[in-house]
Amino acid sequence: MYRNLLIIFTLLSCITLFAQEQTITLTQQEYQSILQRLEALEANQQKTDATTGATQKTDAVTGATKKIKEEPQELKEQENEKKVPKWIHNRLTIGGYGEIAGKHCFYSNNYLRYGKNPEKYKGDHYGEVDLPHVVLYLGYDFGKGWSMGTEIEFEHGGPEVAIEIEEEEGGEYESEIERGGEVALEQFWLQKKFNDYAIIRAGMQVIPVGALNANHLPTEYFCVYRSEGEFTIIPSTWHEIALTFMGETPWGLSYQAMLMPGLDSDRFNKKNWVKPGAGSPYEFKLANCFAGAARLDYAGVQGLRLSLSGYIGSSFRNTLSMSNKEIDGSAYKDVKGIVGIGSFDFCYDDHNVILRGNATYGHLTDAAAITQYNMGMRKGSVSSKQQVASDALAAGIEAGYDFFSLNSGLHNKGHRFYVFGRYEYYDSMFMNNGRRDYSYSWCGRHRASAGINYYPIKEVGVKAEFFYGILNKGKNASGDLVKLYNDEPGIAIGIVYAGFFRP
Repeated sequence: MYRNLLIIFTLLSCITLFAQEQTITLTQQEYQSILQRLEALEANQQKTDATTGATQKTDAVTGATKKIKEEPQELKEQENEKKVPKWIHNRLTIGGYGEIAGKHCFYSNNYLRYGKNPEKYKGDHYGEVDLPHVVLYLGYDFGKGWSMGTEIEFEHGGPEVAIEIEEEEGGEYESEIERGGEVALEQFWLQKKFNDYAIIRAGMQVIPVGALNANHLPTEYFCVYRSEGEFTIIPSTWHEIALTFMGETPWGLSYQAMLMPGLDSDRFNKKNWVKPGAGSPYEFKLANCFAGAARLDYAGVQGLRLSLSGYIGSSFRNTLSMSNKEIDGSAYKDVKGIVGIGSFDFCYDDHNVILRGNATYGHLTDAAAITQYNMGMRKGSVSSKQQVASDALAAGIEAGYDFFSLNSGLHNKGHRFYVFGRYEYYDSMFMNNGRRDYSYSWCGRHRASAGINYYPIKEVGVKAEFFYGILNKGKNASGDLVKLYNDEPGIAIGIVYAGFFRP
């Protein structure tokens, strides 16, 4: 209180001296206004002498009122920061991607259409609509190089199902809906960044082998659905619990090296090769054997990215169907089931042209032994009990041109209109133990497509596509290579989005 009286006395003295020096005349009204303001300040101080907290609150309100008059723009920014805390602006990342798609296929979807009498299904057609992938992303930067990321995926509206072995029921496989929802955790990782060259990440994350896994957002490919080739023969989007070492250099080279559990050969099959062996149908991921993956990306030339990726790991012992002791004492003791995958892909995006291409080749050792083993698994097991090839491949190329680049008004507003074409070939039964096997020629096909992509804004696109699939020739009863299966044409449309931002 005495401190404030001293301040008031000092102010009055300064006014008096200033007035004497400058010969300033104050009207009675102005003088009364100054006294009223000083008395109000003294009253506020006296009201809050007993409680320090109340004094602080009054001072804060007074200060805010003063800033409204003197700094309205600064106050507006501060009020916005109160609505969205500063830590959210700096550290939280929110985003996601998704697809709304539909297609009409001018061929049959009967599971026997590749059987002994495919002509029976000629002329059939069917349509479908789908939400192939709807993904929500949430990331947070803890500071000091520590961060986390999560992706929760809603895929095809299918529930999460777990398979258990019931010891009380003779070891039978039993399928149960454990979570009763349509949600799958696609990514959850924690990472420590030491610098740009050295980052360590651990947890559920995408395995970036092939073009599609590393670039799986719907705005990163032209077709309505993900390209069939890599999507058929290797997992997509391939995610595993892994330990990753990664980094990037100033000259455009980045790397990833990963350690993770191996694939499970129980679930390999003829249509999808090793794709079903990823993840786990159980409530845990088997880790009886391990695998490694790596990727190199070079982006040192404007608009161009060149990438090499690969995977290698054992798969046969990563199973619950037989213990290691049983395997060691059986005919399968030397079976490893090593999966090797090599891939090259590129993207050129400049001068209003996008050109992408990929080539992926895979090899599985002991394919014949794994086929024999899977065929002998008991009824109700996780195995599809099918033949699996020793070699599979997928290759494709696509190109698109932005015709809105010819109109400066539309182009400057961010509108894009690509007309594209794509061709690919893939075969999940390309080689069987070193030789071509024509028993499953329908597993290999050529696929051509053409269409449009319209982007009114960068994050949202509308797609339309016409596609045509031609299946490989097969051997007839006389042993001649002839066309056995119907062609597979169709049309598809979709609306896609992909956006990552900080609020």
